[in-house]
Amino acid sequence: MAGRERKWFKSSHSDADTEHSTCVEIALESRTTAVRDSKAPAAGHLTVPHPAWSALLSSLR
Repeated sequence: MAGRERKWFKSSHSDADTEHSTCVEIALESRTTAVRDSKAPAAGHLTVPHPAWSALLSSLR
């Protein structure tokens, strides 16, 4: 997203903010979903096409 800041938000299934919490943040873009660890945002992120993200979520339900 050159020239534009991503809008990150936490998953509704992330743990509470504790020392050992496991928080995932996502940013929805026009054709992709970006995923990162909220405790280490500078470590980078994974970007996947929306159909792949939907398939992952479906397989986890």
